[in-house]
Amino acid sequence: MSSPEIASLSWGQMKVKGCSTTYKDCKVWPGGSRTWDWRETGTNHSPGVQPADLEEVVKKGVKTLVIGRGMSEALQVPPSTVDYLKKNGIDAVVLQTEKAVAEYNALAARGVKVGGVFHSTC
Repeated sequence: MSSPEIASLSWGQMKVKGCSTTYKDCKVWPGGSRTWDWRETGTNHSPGVQPADLEEVVKKGVKTLVIGRGMSEALQVPPSTVDYLKKNGIDAVVLQTEKAVAEYNALAARGVKVGGVFHSTC
């Protein structure tokens, strides 16, 4: 199963190829995607992305996980979150969201088992 292409990104809106939903923030993995609802884990811009935000994508067997920190990189990614991925044998890529989407799509196009969590506003 391949990772779906992110078809479009603009402030506050993301579309995943093959999915009719428009996301604000989203999680993607080989074979699927869904809304990333920060309220599920109590995530805020600071301290930022927590391992609990990534567990669902990690369980999908990804080899690389791309984290989009927002258009202005307001979303923090603490070292403990990157360490969590490394301990699970997963390469972490943390970038501004437009760059993160480009990197994710490039990896997906090469057939890498890539997942992502993306914040599409600040």
